[in-house]
Amino acid sequence: MNYCLFTPVAIGQVIVPNRLVRSATHDYLADDRTGTITPAQLELYRRLAEGQVGLIITGHAYIHLSGKASPRQIAVDDDSRIPGLSQLTRVVHQTGSGSLIFLQISHAGRQTRPGLCGQQPVAPSSVYDPVSKIRPRELSSEEIIKVIDWFVRAAARARQAGFDGVQLHAGHGYLLSSFISPHTNRRSDDWGGNWEKRSRIIREIISGIRSTCGPDFPVIIKMNATDHLPGGLTLEEARDIAVSLEKAGLAAIEISGGMNEASLGSVWPGLRKEEEEGYFVPLAAQIKKAVCIPVIGLGGIRTLRVAESLVASGQVDLVSMSRPFINNPGLVREFRSGRLDKSPCLSCNKCFNPRGIRCVHGQTAGSASQD
Repeated sequence: MNYCLFTPVAIGQVIVPNRLVRSATHDYLADDRTGTITPAQLELYRRLAEGQVGLIITGHAYIHLSGKASPRQIAVDDDSRIPGLSQLTRVVHQTGSGSLIFLQISHAGRQTRPGLCGQQPVAPSSVYDPVSKIRPRELSSEEIIKVIDWFVRAAARARQAGFDGVQLHAGHGYLLSSFISPHTNRRSDDWGGNWEKRSRIIREIISGIRSTCGPDFPVIIKMNATDHLPGGLTLEEARDIAVSLEKAGLAAIEISGGMNEASLGSVWPGLRKEEEEGYFVPLAAQIKKAVCIPVIGLGGIRTLRVAESLVASGQVDLVSMSRPFINNPGLVREFRSGRLDKSPCLSCNKCFNPRGIRCVHGQTAGSASQD
C-alpha cells in the first residue's frame, strides 16, 4: 500500500522525507549544571534518526537562564553550547536516514521556579499561577526587546550548530504562550490588548531570525489553539495569529493546547479509541483552512491508519508523536516495513522521569516527555 505518510513535504526550503514528526520532548538528559549535550542524548537522537523519523524536534532548549524550565534541560543561551549542539546534529545527519532535526527554543516565563531560573519568574503580566504558587514579575518594554534578541541569538547558534531549523515554543503556558493568551497578558501597551499586539513579540522574533539567519533557515512554531481555560486564547484568535505569523515568514505550525492551571494539559493520560486519536487535530484542521504553510497535528496518535487518514484527508500535513517514540525510537521504520500497525505505547505517562526519560514497559532508556 502506498501511504501519504511516507511522501516528502517541504517546510520552507528544506525537504522532510516523510510526514512523521517526533514532537519536542524534554528528555532530562542534559548536563544539569551547564545544559550541555551528554552521550545519553547523542544515543537517543541517533536512534530516532536511524528509526527514520522525518523531522526530529528536540526538547525545549532555554535561551537564557531566566527561562530555564526544568532540571537537566538543554541550553542554547551562550556560544559555548555550540560544540555540544553540533555533536547532536552530526549524529543525526551521519545516520544517512534523511531525518531532519530542529532545535526547539524556549523561555519558561512564569512556569518555572526561582531555584531553577535564579530569579523571580517573569511574564507579560503579573498573573498568579496557582499550580506553581508563583506570582511572576511583569517584564518592562525594554526587557521584552532583550527577550526577542535572546531568541534571535539562540536561533543563530542553532544554525551554526548545524540544525535544519528551529521551532519557537509558544504553547503550554511558557513565555511566548503567555504573551498570546489574554489570560496571562493583561498589558495595555504595544505588547498587549488585542490579538495583534499580544502576538507582536513572535512576529518580531521571526523577523529577527530571518534577518540574522537568512530566509533559507526555517522557523516553525508550536502554538496553542486553546488554553483550555476560561478567558484564555480562543481558536478564532489563534487562527488570526497564525495567519499573521505566516505573513511574517513562519514556515510551519504545530497546534497544541493547555497550560499549567488549565483543566486539560498538553499530554492526556490513557489510551483513546482510534476515532479519538489526534485530540488536537480538529483545532489544527481549522487553522489549516486559514494558512498555506504546513500544519502539524498531534494528540495521542498511536495507529498507522489513523495517522495516514489525518494526512490523506487533508486535515493536517504532518502528524506528530512523542510518547510512542519513547517506547520505540524505530517506530517509523517499523510502520514503513509493515512490522507494526500501531504503537504499543499505553499513554501511562510513567516515561516522564526526571532521572532521564524511559519507557517502563518498552526497551528505551533515554527517549522523552512532550514539552
